[in-house]
Amino acid sequence: MDDRVSLFSSPLFLGFERFERLVDTLSKAHEDSYPPYNIEQIGEHGFRITLALAGFKRESLHISVENNQLTIRGKQESDTRAVYIYRGIATRQFIKTFVLADGVEVKGAELDNGLLHVNLLRITNPSSVRVIEINSSSSQKSLPQIEKS
Repeated sequence: MDDRVSLFSSPLFLGFERFERLVDTLSKAHEDSYPPYNIEQIGEHGFRITLALAGFKRESLHISVENNQLTIRGKQESDTRAVYIYRGIATRQFIKTFVLADGVEVKGAELDNGLLHVNLLRITNPSSVRVIEINSSSSQKSLPQIEKS
């Protein structure tokens, strides 16, 4: 049982369970520093994540986006024939996770000279106000059925 108290357990934060899970994921993902990476601003609405992946081939990398979470996985096979006197270049698998804000889309990725570049774009939509119609209550005491629109 998890006894920790969360900021999002307040009744003022309805529907933020997914955000809380993303914060937990982000805090765990930050603990591992391999592989090293940079995040840079490209223009007004663009970003680029660059990971240093010396020795990785395109076929050994997998990039996916699910629920605003960008995941980059890599699995590099070690050369079993090599006899190392010193081994400073890592050949291990990794999973690197980045939490994306709403409206940020992955536009593509490229592997160039041992650097994996993942290009992101923030899509800006003009804010809109939606008016909610108030219906009169009925005499029924049962809970209403709420459906996706």
